[in-house]
Amino acid sequence: MRRHFIRYSAVGAIATVVHYLVLVGCVELVHWPAYAGSGLGAVVGAQVAFAGNRWFTFAHRGALRASWPRFQATALLGALLGMAIVALGVRLGLYYLLAQMAATLAGLLLTFAINRGWTFR
Repeated sequence: MRRHFIRYSAVGAIATVVHYLVLVGCVELVHWPAYAGSGLGAVVGAQVAFAGNRWFTFAHRGALRASWPRFQATALLGALLGMAIVALGVRLGLYYLLAQMAATLAGLLLTFAINRGWTFR
């Protein structure tokens, strides 16, 4: 489990960079609300995370048609949690990237447990 968590975290770091780049672009360039940018960033980052976790973290060889929808459902849950945390954080006066950091940590713990036990088992 430790090896999986370390690999999951490494893949997650790459996906998180993608997520944050999309978030910052949406907020700073397109002037979206931070929670909406967080949601889109989560969707884009999830695609990076799926590929990395399927082949690197869990070395999953099962059918894509089983693991991909499960991963997307898990990612959607994580995105919704993240959007809620960012919205609440911004409403409480936090800078949106600080709120996103809290959302990222919460999402990491939640989605690791679900992906390990359900998506890529």
